[in-house]
Amino acid sequence: MAETFDGGQGKPIKNKSMKRKIYYRIFKGRWPVYILLLLLGVLLGRVFFHSGGHEDSAGHQHAGEEKVEIWTCSMHPQIRMTEPGKCPICGMDLIPLVSGGTVHHDHDAVHLSREAAELANVHTTRVAAGDPAGEIRLYGMVQLDERLLQSQVSHVSGRIEKLFVNFTGETVTAGQKLAEIYSPELVTAQQELLETAGTRQIQPLLYEASREKLRHLKLTDDQISAIENSGTIISSFTVVSNTSGTVISRRVSTGDYVSRGTVLYDIAGLSRVWLMLDAYESDLPFIRTGQQVSFRVEAVPGRDFSGTVAFVDPLIDPLTRVAGVRVDVGNRSGMLKPGMFATGSLVSDMAAYRNSIVVPKSAVLWTGKRSIVYVKDPQADEPVFRLREVKLGPAIGNAWVITGGLAEGEEIVTRGTFSVDAAAQLEGKPSMMNRTESGGPGESAEASEPAGIRDMRSMPLPGDSRSEVKNRVVSRVFVRQLTDVLEHYLLVKNALVLDDPDKAGQEASGLRQALDRTDMNLLTGDDHVIWMDLSKRISDGLSVLSGSGDLERQRKGFQLVSDNLYTAIRTFGLADKTVYYQYCPMYDNDRGGYWLSEDEAVRNPYFGNMMLTCGETKEKLSY
Repeated sequence: MAETFDGGQGKPIKNKSMKRKIYYRIFKGRWPVYILLLLLGVLLGRVFFHSGGHEDSAGHQHAGEEKVEIWTCSMHPQIRMTEPGKCPICGMDLIPLVSGGTVHHDHDAVHLSREAAELANVHTTRVAAGDPAGEIRLYGMVQLDERLLQSQVSHVSGRIEKLFVNFTGETVTAGQKLAEIYSPELVTAQQELLETAGTRQIQPLLYEASREKLRHLKLTDDQISAIENSGTIISSFTVVSNTSGTVISRRVSTGDYVSRGTVLYDIAGLSRVWLMLDAYESDLPFIRTGQQVSFRVEAVPGRDFSGTVAFVDPLIDPLTRVAGVRVDVGNRSGMLKPGMFATGSLVSDMAAYRNSIVVPKSAVLWTGKRSIVYVKDPQADEPVFRLREVKLGPAIGNAWVITGGLAEGEEIVTRGTFSVDAAAQLEGKPSMMNRTESGGPGESAEASEPAGIRDMRSMPLPGDSRSEVKNRVVSRVFVRQLTDVLEHYLLVKNALVLDDPDKAGQEASGLRQALDRTDMNLLTGDDHVIWMDLSKRISDGLSVLSGSGDLERQRKGFQLVSDNLYTAIRTFGLADKTVYYQYCPMYDNDRGGYWLSEDEAVRNPYFGNMMLTCGETKEKLSY
């Protein structure tokens, strides 16, 4: 049994009545009240003070800066949303980008978080004035030097008895036997010589006339004297080459009858060749005779050739809108063959644009009426960009000369420009397609158009071929043939949408067959010439498309096919068909790519599943 102790004396309390007295004294006092009040105070303090501290903290947080969670698209980092959802461009699920980003309220500038700018691969460059020395890229073909081209003709009439050179491509030297001709004319002329030789003392003029006649038949004085001394008549005449070179064509066969002056062979010297390059209008001011041109040909990889500009055509081809540039090239080694495709370049000092600002083409967005760049705000701690209209000068390679709108020392977006502009469009801010009243730095829209601007892939055609089809009279049979070409084109497009290079190559073969079935003779006048050019360009694109199993290379060929098929459709029309002309601005390093589709819904053939719905419909063509 436990014992109870008296707190004062430390002795055990054994009397029960004594214990009751002690308990009574304790609970009769105020100690329980004090204890209860203490517990109640602790409880209320925890409730009020904890809640108040939380509210103060939250209030402090809201008093500072507003925080949001940013959601973006992995394929289109310019997309920024404050809540999860779908990308408005490609339809992919948005992913969280950054938590706690500051919400900005500047309606004139495009604000990107540092993370978004990095994902969009946005790069900036500080511009500076200098003396541009532009590299001009030109494309063309190796051709024969016309000055070294000669025709070997027959100097007598008669029958070809024998040919000593029987095929093209054979190399000949000056004085080499080419053919043997039986000539009654030559026989008669020799008989006259022998008859007048006996009376040359009496009739010297007649004698000399008979010798001159043989000279006109290309017999030498030694040959004439030999005939006279021997008294033997030669029945056959031997044709010898009057030059050294390569036989590029044989015009006759054994047994053919020829007249005096008939071309037997075409012989070309290949010790020198011409490189014929195409120069666009905007390039012509910077090309002059005497400039050095370096070039390469695919047949000789890794080898650089050079030549000198000898002639610039003073006339512009009305069909291709280019002028020919002739380059003289030495070819002692014989490595350059006529017909080889070449890519050339020359450097121009561009003296008229000294102390000018030059920016990469990737920095400029051009709408057809104005050109814009995005200038970085130097005062902002994070990437902040403002639209600026600029005036473009000439193009120099992959760069533009800026003649107005930018000042030296300003920092502009040179890579990822479209991503910044897309962000501006989504936010309803000034952008390439959304012009404000304030505009740019005082430049008019027309003043911003670049000098000599043109579409590099689909050049304008004569007679304003892009006008409505109703203004043209075109064979309905041909229109049905062109519609069949379109149907096979759509099969190629669908294969590229599926990222299937093998299928694309197979369908490209069908497209070529449909192209070959078109009858050019159904077109007359300018229409005939236009289709001849367009079909050649489409065929060139098909050669790239069907000749490679590389998907990206196929898409390059498809781009060329698309551009020129669109021009053909705008020019000649279709047979009861509706087609959509669609555009992806992000293809080809933000230079953009067009295609034709049977459906208005976007199915991107340039990116396939990676960005299936990236793009927009630019035009609806109904016939």
